[in-house]
Amino acid sequence: MTDSIVVRMDAIGIAASEPAASLAFYRLLGLTFPEGAERLPHVETELPGGIRLMFDPDEDAAGRGRGRISLAFHCGDAAGVDATYALLTGAGHHGEAKPWDAVWGQRYAIVLDPDGNEAHLFA
Repeated sequence: MTDSIVVRMDAIGIAASEPAASLAFYRLLGLTFPEGAERLPHVETELPGGIRLMFDPDEDAAGRGRGRISLAFHCGDAAGVDATYALLTGAGHHGEAKPWDAVWGQRYAIVLDPDGNEAHLFA
């Protein structure tokens, strides 16, 4: 990593085969989610320290044979996403999705860790 790129752990994502059951479980552990979150396509809550815990539905999560948790890293800006993707793939890690300009307004890329968990890079 060069001195000009600042990468910050920002979020943990969980692919939930039954989102409503997952939210109920984590509510029992003291996490809070918006009322009616069970019906939303994406749900997140902020944890102490500012890290976000995110849930997205994935009907195939239980049987897809790879990680079900993803980590999201804020890379500062679009150039940071591109440089971090190049660093990781240059070190031999699998690039799942090359950097692209997402419709939701972020520069985005995905690299798999050695266990198949997704590292989402964004700005």
